[in-house]
Amino acid sequence: MLPRIVATLSLASLCVLTLVLTFTSPVEAGPFGLLVLFISAYLTFLGLISFFLFGINRLIVMFTAGLAVRKPLKPMSFRRSYYFSTVLAAGPVMLIGLQSVKSISIYEFLLVVLFEIVACVYVSRRFH
Repeated sequence: MLPRIVATLSLASLCVLTLVLTFTSPVEAGPFGLLVLFISAYLTFLGLISFFLFGINRLIVMFTAGLAVRKPLKPMSFRRSYYFSTVLAAGPVMLIGLQSVKSISIYEFLLVVLFEIVACVYVSRRFH
């Protein structure tokens, strides 16, 4: 059920994102339009990253199934990939928000990467 909800929400937010980017400018959209833009971008990235993580994990498990290892890889559930994607989808949105204020230097980029690493470690420890 969760994959259907994520896919539907992601496709709907992609449509909203396309409409906002096509028919408005930042001046015309105002604060509410920018909020809609950032939320729809986040939800679009959320769906894309969820399905990407889930699919890549399944491919890796499938290709390593024939290898003789002590502890074989187990497939990740979609819920777990969704948890990681909630954190990872915030990264591009934060970078876009930072870029809208001023240009991004390596310092800001590294801070966002550090935040993503800490958040992924938290998710991996909390939800295993």
